[in-house]
Formats: sequence, C-alpha cells, structure tokens
Amino acid sequence: MKRTHTCGELTIKNLKQKVVLQGWVAKIRKLGTINFVDLRDRYGITQLVIKNELVANIKSEYVIEIEGLVIERKSKNKDLATGEIEIEVTNLQVINASKLTPFEIKDQITSSEETRLQHRYLDLRRPEMQQKLILRSQINHIIRSFFVENNFIEIETPIFGKSTPEGARDFLVPSRLNKNKFYALPQSPQLYKQLFMISGFDRYFQIVKCFRDEDLRIDRQPEFTQLDMEMSFADQEDVISIFEKLFQKLFKQVKNIDLKVPFRRMTWEQAIDLYGIDKPDLRFGLEIKTLNSIFEKTSIPLFKDIKNKSIRAICVNDLLNKKSLEALTEEAKQNGINILSFAKFDTKDWTGSIGSKLSTSEKEALLKLFAIKGNATILFVVDEFYKASQAMGAIRNKTANILNLVDANKFEFLWVVDFPLFEYSEEEKRFVAKHHPFTMPNSESIDTFDKDKQNAKANAYDIVLNGFEIGGGSQRITNPEIQERMFNTLELDKSTIETNFGWFMEAYKYGAPYHSGCALGLDRLYMLLTNSDNIREVIAFPKNSSGIDPMSNAPGEVTKAQLDEVNISINKK
Repeated sequence: MKRTHTCGELTIKNLKQKVVLQGWVAKIRKLGTINFVDLRDRYGITQLVIKNELVANIKSEYVIEIEGLVIERKSKNKDLATGEIEIEVTNLQVINASKLTPFEIKDQITSSEETRLQHRYLDLRRPEMQQKLILRSQINHIIRSFFVENNFIEIETPIFGKSTPEGARDFLVPSRLNKNKFYALPQSPQLYKQLFMISGFDRYFQIVKCFRDEDLRIDRQPEFTQLDMEMSFADQEDVISIFEKLFQKLFKQVKNIDLKVPFRRMTWEQAIDLYGIDKPDLRFGLEIKTLNSIFEKTSIPLFKDIKNKSIRAICVNDLLNKKSLEALTEEAKQNGINILSFAKFDTKDWTGSIGSKLSTSEKEALLKLFAIKGNATILFVVDEFYKASQAMGAIRNKTANILNLVDANKFEFLWVVDFPLFEYSEEEKRFVAKHHPFTMPNSESIDTFDKDKQNAKANAYDIVLNGFEIGGGSQRITNPEIQERMFNTLELDKSTIETNFGWFMEAYKYGAPYHSGCALGLDRLYMLLTNSDNIREVIAFPKNSSGIDPMSNAPGEVTKAQLDEVNISINKK
C-alpha cells in the first residue's frame, strides 16, 4: 500500500519521520495562512498542518492523500492517541471529492434513523458505528477461537431448505428448475445440526444467517446472525457449562469483566411468578406478588368475586406522580389490561384509586408483604394469572425505566429452565410446540406429555441477559417412539409428517447418539455489549421497523418475465 501509516497510529515516537496518510477530511480550521485539518480513517484521527497554497478547495468528507513530516504538537490533545503529534504536509492530492453530506459524520447526531438508514454507508463512517461493527467482528473471532479450542468443528448448512409446518413463518423462494415448488430460508439449522450428530461430528458449531418472517421490534430483524452449536453424548448440564465458559472468556476479553459462574437459574414458572415474563431483567427488584389471600374478604369492588382471576402487584419505593401513572396505565392497556389501580403510602396516609378503600387489616398485610418502611406506591392488575402476569411484567419494566432503576453497565445472566413443552394456539385451536417438535420432554413428563399437554415440561433452557432472551436450546428426541408420540400430540397427520420430516426421521433409524444443543442470537448480544438501543445499530445494513431497507428500497417489484420464469402471478387486489 502507498500509505505508510493509519490515522490512529502515529505517536511522539515517530517524530521527524516522513509519512504518507490517506483518509477522509473530518474537520477544517483556518488560522491565517495555516489550515488545521483532521484526517480520519477507521483507526483514528491525525491532525494535519497545511499551508493555504496546498489546501486548495478541499472540504469535509473529501478523500485525500498527504505526504508530510511528523512534528510535535504545541497544543497537545490527550483525548487522542495521536494527540501529541501532527503532520506538516508537503504534498496533498485529492483522491475523490464529496457532496455536502445529509448529516454530520460524527458521534451523537440528532438525524432521524430513517435518514441514517437511507445513507447507511455514511452512517457507518461515524466512529461510534465503526466501533460497533469492529466489536462485532472481535466477538465473532473470540467465539470461533473458543469453540475450535474446545474441539468443535465449524460446518456450514444449506440456505435453501424445506418449509416445515412448525415454528415461525418461513421466507419462501420459488424454484425455477422445479416448477411450482419452493425452498424455505432457514429459521435455524436445527434439523441439519442434529443430522451432524448422527454423522459422527460430535461437536459442531456455526455462525450462521437465519431468517424468520415475523413482525419486527427492537431486538428482531427478518434476517439475523446466530451462533449454533450441538454436542453428542451431552445433556443440559454439558451445554450450560460450555456456554458459561464461553461467556466468561468473551466478557473478560471484550469488557474486562470477570463473570462468576454458575449463572443464576430459575424455572419458567418461577420467572412468570416473580417477574411476569420468561426473560426477566434482574438488574432491579420490583418482584411481582399475588394478593388474592389478602383480599379474600375485601369490600373493594375490583377485587371481589374474581373467581379464577389473580390480583398481581408490584411495590415501588417512591410516590409515583400523575405523569408516571398515566404512562404506566397506557402500558397496561397495551398489554390487554383496562384498569391499573394503585395505592400510595406516604408513611402516614393511604391514597390513590385503591388506597383510600383499604381496610386496616389489608393495609397491615400490604405493609408486611412488601416490607414497606417509607414512601411507596403499589400497582395492581386483575385478570387470568398468565395475562395479569404478562401485563405486570411489562409494567415492571416500564416502571424501572421511568425511575432509572436500570444500570446500563451491569450484566445479569440467568438460565430459565423447565419450560412448558407445549403452548395453546388460539389461531390453530391446538397445542403447538413451545420450542420445536424435536424437544425432549423432561423426566417428570416423559410418560404423560401426550396425555397432560397443559402441564408437560420440556428439557429446554434459555439464556437471558438483562431482560433479553439471547439464546436457547434443549435435549433432542432421539427415540423414534417418543418422536412419534410427539408428532401425534401435535396433531400432525402421517402425510404431513412424511412430507416434511420423513427424510429426517429416516436418519434416526441408523443409530443416533443422544445430543443437546443451543443457539445464541448474536445481534442481541452485540446490542447489549455496545449499549445500543436496538439491533439495527449493530447490523451493517438493517431493515427498518417495516422490514424495508430505505437505502436500496428492498423489497422491490420484479418484472413479469421474472415471475413467469418461476410460474408465479401476482394478485393485485
């Protein structure tokens, strides 16, 4: 390369050296006949000293090449790695000019996300964005090194696969060579990695692209990056141990944090009971309580004759103001709860929609249950247990944000275990697999899972970090009889099973080791490790909340000729 150094490399040790630098003009400051120019590349910034006759008409974001001498800087900048030196420029060449950019190329800009995504190539010039992608690369390297060191083999799986009836909605790809047939983009390499175990590759991993046609949110994109792994002759404890060691190495090298293992664990039922959600944020308290026993003989209309409903509540050690209560009421409504009632206690009096109606015994019971010593606000919802829990879980998170209870520099890991094996689908009017139909029932449910679907438990586990599910896995079914019972329980007919899984089930007739695996959503992990607000910030070219790439306008229309080739017509109604 023609350049001798990067823009983040030169120090006082390089004084009097002749150098060639190339990069982008970040800033120009004129002082008489001298110009001070900040030259930027992904490695950093170096200050240039350029005389008027050389600077010509360069502007911000021009790409230039300079030759010059490293000299000591009179006014040193200790915030820059190169802050002790500057380059006395002897020759300057413009490599390419730049139009005025739609936003400044610097950190902490106020431009809308849509504008940034439309010009993502410019957004990625900003130092904070470059650092996020650099960290992403470093994390991937650490992950690969860790698994290779632990005797895992990285094997790629197909992108064009077969659509299956279980799981999220597939992205379909028409086949030109096979008329009226479709590939499906993989939601995960689940079936293929299990076949690797049958093939004798006892330790597999892969950093892989996956695709799910789901509604988007801050931690979800239609295409995402996943760390996938599987182990033969291994159970839940083996997988958990490997991942805890991985996180220890990762956090030490990336954040210089020594993680303590084993991570905390709780069952799915405990998570729902205490936090209303199966991916609880443990960086703050506000545990949820069930109060039915306190209000068994109440005169409060909202809590009377509730039959099969539950009174779920959290206590905040503060007196919430009207604005906060309105925001929390709106959060409750978005989660299907029309009434969020509250009681305030200011160490003397009880007020609020419920507070003034409480009996003496109810007041005493609440003070004891929540260990109230000072000012407090108790929030109540009433509904079927799981609906009330889910709503209060969302209210709990919203409350923590309002009161700034979340420490962004704290990392709280949690394994959630003993998930339900099934969940009821109102849309399909049947029980469907909570994870996938190849998940082994736990030892307590192995004999009854097909008879008692409501209470059947899975040998499955999720890893949660700061309120986000960053991964999950399970023990796989390797017994054909149990697998057949699972398919029957899911009400899949023989034709559907044979069409979608016959090729997979055939493999299990040739000797399969028992095996377990896990997959991490790496985009969510990058997001948390960079303190980003959403995963779009750690993906080079993401889609917006509508699933559109504002830069290229994908998805786009295609020609009739292209559609005819794959035998597809469009219904424009």
